[in-house]
Parts: sequence; C-alpha cells; structure tokens
Amino acid sequence: MPQVTVYSTQNCPYCRLAKAFLDRYGVEYRSVDVGVDRKAAKEMVELSGQYGVPVITVDDEVIVGFDSNRLSALFGNDPETSVFDVIIIGAGPAGMTAALYCARKNLKTIIISEDIGGQALESWNIENYMGYRMVTGDELMSRFEEQIRQTNIQIELDQITQLLPVSGGYQVKTTSEKQFTGKSIILAQGKRPRRLGLDREEEFTGRGISVCATCDGPLFKERVVAIVGGGNSALQTAIEMSGIATTVHLIVRSKIRADAVYENQIATHQNIIIHPGTEVAELKGTDRLNAIVIKERLSDKREELQVDGLFTEIGWIPNTGFLEGLLDLNYQKEIEIDINCRTSAPGIFAAGDVTAVLGKQIIIAAGEGAKAALSAFDYLMVNR
Repeated sequence: MPQVTVYSTQNCPYCRLAKAFLDRYGVEYRSVDVGVDRKAAKEMVELSGQYGVPVITVDDEVIVGFDSNRLSALFGNDPETSVFDVIIIGAGPAGMTAALYCARKNLKTIIISEDIGGQALESWNIENYMGYRMVTGDELMSRFEEQIRQTNIQIELDQITQLLPVSGGYQVKTTSEKQFTGKSIILAQGKRPRRLGLDREEEFTGRGISVCATCDGPLFKERVVAIVGGGNSALQTAIEMSGIATTVHLIVRSKIRADAVYENQIATHQNIIIHPGTEVAELKGTDRLNAIVIKERLSDKREELQVDGLFTEIGWIPNTGFLEGLLDLNYQKEIEIDINCRTSAPGIFAAGDVTAVLGKQIIIAAGEGAKAALSAFDYLMVNR
C-alpha cells in the first residue's frame, strides 16, 4: 500500500471530503492538522508550495486540493454505467433536500457532485435558518449529509462534463469517465466563486490567494490579510479573520452592501481596516503573494498594502457550462424554471442558486430542492 498523508484543518469541508473518499476505498492514511501544528504547516508548504488545504501526499506524489479525478485514478473503480430514476447534480442544500424527498418516494437516486455542501460551506455563521439561532455552514451541511447518509442514495464525488439526451432519459458523463443514465435529472450544482481577473491570480491561488477562508484561514494566524468584497459573506469573513490575523484589510469596490447586523459587528473590531471605493489593481510577490496594490476608483490613487493572504468574496458564477444549448438560460447563465422547478427540457428540473430564482438563500434552496423532487416524481409517474 502507498504511504498517504492528508494535511488538513479542522473546519475544512474539502479536507473532510478527501478523507471520506479515502475511507470509502479503504485507503489508510495519516491525518495532520496544520491549523494547530505549525511545524506540520511549514512541512506542507515546503512540500507543495501551497498555503491552502487539503494537500495529500501519495508516496512521492503531491496532490493539491480535493482532486477527485486524480484520487479516482489512483484508488477508484473502473468506469461504470448505471440507470437511475433520478440523477441529482450537486450536493448543496437544494441537491441534498431533493435527494431526501426522492428517497421518501422510493426513487432510485444518485447524487453526483464535486463536493458535499456547496456554497453553504463558505458561510462562517448562519443566523437566519429556522431551528438554529446560529450555525456555521459546515455544521449545517454536515447535518444535511448525515441525514442523506441514512438513506440508500448513492453519492459520487465527481465532476460532470456532459449531459446528453438519450432514449428513455439523459446520460451523464464525468471527468473520471463514468457514465450514468437517468430517467429524470435535477440540476442543483450551484455556483463557483467569481475571480478578480488580474494578472498572476492563477499563479498565486493557493499561494496567498484563497476562495475558502473556512479552509485556509487558520494558516494565516498572526499574519496580515485582505478580503475583497462588500456583501454579507465578505463581512462575515472579515469578522472571523479578525480573530485569527493581526490586521484585516477589507477592500470594498463601492460601499458596504450587507445586513446591518454585520456592519454593526465590523465596527467593534479595531483590527479591521475598511477601504471603501477601492479595488485590487495588482498582485505582487515572487513565489507567493506578499503585497497587493489597491486603487481608488474615482481618483485612481494607488496604495500598496503588505499582506500575507487575500480572500475573495466578490460573488458567484453559475455552473452551467455543460448545459449550453440543452435548455433555456437567462442572460446571467442561470437556469430558467417555472414555479414547479421545471426547465425547458422535459424531465429536467432545477433548484437552488443555479436557477434564476431571485432569493439566493439556503432556506430557499432547500425548499426549491423539495419542489424539484416532487415535480420529478410526478413526471416519472406519467413517463415510466
């Protein structure tokens, strides 16, 4: 057996997924928490050059992030073909709620997703989900996942590359070359983080730039960080990082557009410096990010800030690239649906943030997931 080590942090959902994948295939591994073990964190950086988790070593090979494709190639099974009543793409609040309702209707169901939890994993604190006064996104999604694991629903951690109509339904192809056929489809794959679009951004991703403060925040203990964004998620990240980093710069393109509760909390943290009306103009560093240049949007005045980390919280882009030409999308590439979560393609339903529904909230996504499952059940009763 190969020697496998997983470098992780306590609250990193992608680290948990990597361990769950290895557990599923019976792979023994050593788990190292680099959020508390500074020596191990240094070791991880020296091995990978990354200031982001998870990092997995398999003998002499270094795997950065939860790379399900590479892990499947090393430890997974051969390609397979299966037929299901419902294929659910995505395992966030919408996808997992849809799965639960499908299970209650005794539908043969599979979830295919790159992660479990979706965008909700990025939420430090959720204060508007019924039944909880306050809960982290990771904790809430863990409860969702726990309930799903109690059903007989199959979960595949993989990425969709194609969705094609075939006789009797639709065929799904994944990056690990697996194929699944579904009599109906529920699309709940959510969105992915928007990028800054700057030179060297890709180079510094994992080397100072992160889109998951929940995962990578502990690596920046007693350092200086910047957060880009002015909405709820940006302010939540700034508040949480203020208890980890020495100084937090909040780069706000125009003005803060967040709930009053977060604005009030920000005002109580002396180590958060707000830069309104500014944007990041340049990224600097050699082998990793060590400074950013911000500019005022009105005057073009520029200032260089020495930072160890940069967290981007500037919005999300729908994961609908594989749907072009198959069904109707709006101008933002979100899926158009009717009040019963039906898309323009028969047998395909959609729910959550990937749709054109205005409210992008966990509780709304969960409700839409339930509606999509019930609509899929009605469709199958007529079209079996």
